[in-house]
Amino acid sequence: MNSAESTQENLTIAGKTYGSRLLVGTGKYRDFEETRAAIETSGTEIVTVTIRRVNIGQDVDEPNLLDFIPPSKYTILPNTGGCYNAKDAVYTLQLARELLNGHKLVKLEVLGDEKTLFPNMPETLKAAETLVADGFDVMVYCSDDPIQARMLEQIGCVAIMPLASLIGSGMGILNPWNLSLIIEQATVPVIVDAGVGTASDAAIAMELGCDGVLMNTAIAGARDPVRMARAMTLAVQAGRDAYLAGRVPKRFAASPSSPMAGRAT
Repeated sequence: MNSAESTQENLTIAGKTYGSRLLVGTGKYRDFEETRAAIETSGTEIVTVTIRRVNIGQDVDEPNLLDFIPPSKYTILPNTGGCYNAKDAVYTLQLARELLNGHKLVKLEVLGDEKTLFPNMPETLKAAETLVADGFDVMVYCSDDPIQARMLEQIGCVAIMPLASLIGSGMGILNPWNLSLIIEQATVPVIVDAGVGTASDAAIAMELGCDGVLMNTAIAGARDPVRMARAMTLAVQAGRDAYLAGRVPKRFAASPSSPMAGRAT
């Protein structure tokens, strides 16, 4: 593999390079042991944690996730799941920064309502501006709207994370055209966030040209989370290879694998 190919195989976010393009969440597992096993099998290097729901030191009397998923081994990505306005999201990530000794890389998500968990984009933009000004490296969950994605990048977000479909729905990539528009214009990584249900969804996201895929429910909610974690990392790798290889064009007519042209009769 030459140096250019090697660079294409790595994901760089906020100046740090990662070998894996799969990002994994820590919610919905049976216990922290299952969380650890699935995350280890996935090969991920970035693990996202919902500060409002998972203990990373806020409660000294409860088991600490960081004892199972140590920051020495993984990049911990605190997120603001459960926040419905900019003020709460900013406060939550400031708390995370204190708990993680000045950690700057965060995932911002500001939700619109409890039913859809769709992003509240006005509040997301407001929170992003505040966090970037406060020195955070902001990865941001957003709608699959190319205009909103461009605005978030202009604010200074280090990664754009459009949803594929509703959080936890497992519906897969519902609007590949919008994702393609976001990818085409972006100069920062585009990482599909939310809606992936199975390995083929992850492969499709990568084949479109996404820089990575973040998932939680698709692994944690599977009948066998550890086996699904392995399937997901293989799917992300296969999708990336297919994207780099370049698929054959779609045709409206047959094209034989063994052409007859030029053969002697």
